[in-house]
Amino acid sequence: MVAWIVLAVLVLYFVITYNSLVSVRNNVEKAWSNINVLLKQRNDELPKLIDTCKQYMQHEQATLEKVIQARKQVDVASEHHDVTALGRAEGMLRAGLGGLFAVAENYPDLKSNQNFLMLQTRISGLENQIADRREFYNDSVYINNVRIQQFPDLIVARLFGFLKADLLQFASAELADIDVSQRFNAK
Repeated sequence: MVAWIVLAVLVLYFVITYNSLVSVRNNVEKAWSNINVLLKQRNDELPKLIDTCKQYMQHEQATLEKVIQARKQVDVASEHHDVTALGRAEGMLRAGLGGLFAVAENYPDLKSNQNFLMLQTRISGLENQIADRREFYNDSVYINNVRIQQFPDLIVARLFGFLKADLLQFASAELADIDVSQRFNAK
C-alpha cells in the first residue's frame, strides 16, 4: 500500500512538474512571438518613413541606406529565430533610426511634415513597446533556464528534452551613450 502511495506521489510530481515546465517554455515562445508582432508593425511603418524622408533628404542617402539594411537584417534574424543576430541587427537599426531622426533636424520642411511627424511618433512608440517585450522575453528565458537547471525539476527537464533558451543581448555600442552633437554635425 505504501509503495502505491509513493508511486502515486511520484507520478503526480512528474505530471505537475512537466506541465509547469511546458507552461514556462510556452511563455518563452509567446514572448518571442510578441516581439515578432511589434517587429512586423515597425517593419511595415519603416518604408513609409523612408519614402517620406526620401522626398526631402536627397543628400542623405547613406543614412537612409543604413536603416534599410538594418531593417533587412532584423527580418532575417527574426525569421530564423536567431536571438544573437537579432540583438546585433536591432542595435544597428536603432542607431540608424537615431541618425535618421537627428539628420531630419536639418530639414525644416521634413520636420514639419505631418506624415513624418506621425511616423516618427509611431516608430518611437513601437521602439518603446519592443524594449518592453525584449525585457519580458528575457525574463521568460531566465525563468525557463533556472527551472530546467534546478533540482529536482532538472530530472523532468532532462527526461523530456527541455532546452535552455538564449537571452536577447545587444552589442555594447547600443548600450553606450549617444553623442547627440556628433549626429547633428554629421553630413
